[in-house]
This record gives sequence, C-alpha cells and structure tokens, in this order.
Amino acid sequence: MAVRRTIVGISNPHELEEALRAAYYLADEKVATAAYLALALGKPLLLEGAPGVGKTEAAKAIAGVLGRTLLRLQCYEGIDAAAALYEWNFPRQMLALRQESQGTGAPGQDGHIDIYRDEFLIERPMLACLRRPEETVLLIDEIDRSDHEFEAFLLEFLSDFQISIPERGTIRAYERPVVVLTSNRTRELHEALRRRCVYHWIDYPTPEREMRIIMMRASGVSERAARAVVSAVGRLRREPLAKHPGIAEAVEWAEAATLLNEQGARWPEAFRRSLGVVLKDEDDLIYIAPKIDAILVEAGA
Repeated sequence: MAVRRTIVGISNPHELEEALRAAYYLADEKVATAAYLALALGKPLLLEGAPGVGKTEAAKAIAGVLGRTLLRLQCYEGIDAAAALYEWNFPRQMLALRQESQGTGAPGQDGHIDIYRDEFLIERPMLACLRRPEETVLLIDEIDRSDHEFEAFLLEFLSDFQISIPERGTIRAYERPVVVLTSNRTRELHEALRRRCVYHWIDYPTPEREMRIIMMRASGVSERAARAVVSAVGRLRREPLAKHPGIAEAVEWAEAATLLNEQGARWPEAFRRSLGVVLKDEDDLIYIAPKIDAILVEAGA
C-alpha cells in the first residue's frame, strides 16, 4: 500500500504547478496533478510522450523544486544491472590484495583486507538513490530503449526499493525514493511496470503555452518571433518527417533566428538560414526545402 508523503511547502497540485513554473517548467494542470500524486503517494511517476515534449525536463524541474540532486540513468539496448546498480572497482581490489601480500596494505580485523568495503564499491544511479533517498531524485530515462530483461529487473526494484549485493547483503531504502521514468513509446512497456506507477501522457503543448515557454527560456526573443516559431513548428509537426521538432528545438530556433536577425538578416531569411537548428535529419531538410517559404509566410515570419 502506498504511504502518503509530506511535500514541504506543497499541499496540492496547484502549488506544485506554481513551484514548477518558478523552476522554469511550465507544467499544465494534468502534469502537475500526476507529479503531485506520485510524490504524495510515494509512487514512481511514468511519463510517456513523443521525443522533445519535456519529459526529462519535468524530472529536472521536480528535482529542483525538491532541492535534490538528479540521478539520471540513461537506458539503452543491452543495459544491465551493473550499469544501473553498482560495480566493484576490480583494479583497486587487485591493488589492495597485492599491497597486502607485500605487507604494505591495511589489514582488516581478521588480519586480511576486506576488498568489499565501500571504498571499492562504484555506485550507479539506482544504488545511490537507495542509499540517499532524501537527497536524490532518480530519473530512469527512455526505459523503452532497454530490453525486457532489464524491465523485469526494474520491476523488482520498484516493488520493494531494495537490492541484494551478494558480498554485502540487502540494501533497502529507509524511505520511498522519488523516481521518474520516461518513455518515448518506441515499444510497449509491461503492464506490471505501468501498474506500479502514476502514469501521464505528455503531448505537445498548446500554441499559447509553447509561446510562453519560448519567451521564458529563449533570451531576447520578441513575441512576434516566438509566435512565428510556434506556428511554423506546429506545421512541421504535421508533416511526415523522420524526426519532428520538440520544444527544445523550437526554443533554439527562436534564439538562432533572433541572433541572425540582430546581425542583419531579415526575418524570413533568418528563419530559413537557421532551419538546421529545428530539423536534424538530412532527408527532412530536403523534403521541407520546397515548402519552407510557404510555411514561413503562413507563420507570419
């Protein structure tokens, strides 16, 4: 059963929404509510959505609001427990044994050196989270990139928030850690994993909210430029592109076009010349090239 957790200074989703805004993350009511419930109930937060909608940024903002260190575990195909939990520093262990055999090492209580002390243990994000749950937020990023074996291992971790180290025994978090998982939905996640989490699907923001994000995060960008970027990016997302631009690309495009404009380029030309900031695929650039002028005119660039 989930245990209710007190969040210092935050007693409802609206207060968390305001705190996230102060951390430069414009969460809507649904995102703030899901994050609040995950924090209050002591459950992991699973955020799914297309690449670039702000899932990772949400985790960073939550860590900022809580005043904690963000531990990021970037998932990839073939990731295993050693990369996620811990490793033994084998070279240091061998050096310690060699020094002991030469009589120069520091022996343990029984006259032999203990090569499984903390000084030989290399913490990975999940172990660090278990040992210091009050200081950290664990981000398990792009869990859909991992394989099913790692997902099964993760189920055990999220059930009891404990791990077993054969040489050290069981390590259990003395309080429920804050865990955020993200997925781009390149594959379906196991239903058991979803059941352990508070779930929320993050979509692209509304044009008005995306404009506010650009104005907040991009330095020196005018409202006109921000609106033009939002309109143009919205059109690009409706095209059959290999990689649709996310919010970060929209912010960077606004900054890049503004910089070129300040250096003398006219507005449509400034957007056109900085197109490589918003589209990061050669085929996409070739496909959009004949359409970009019409897109910019429609956007009021």
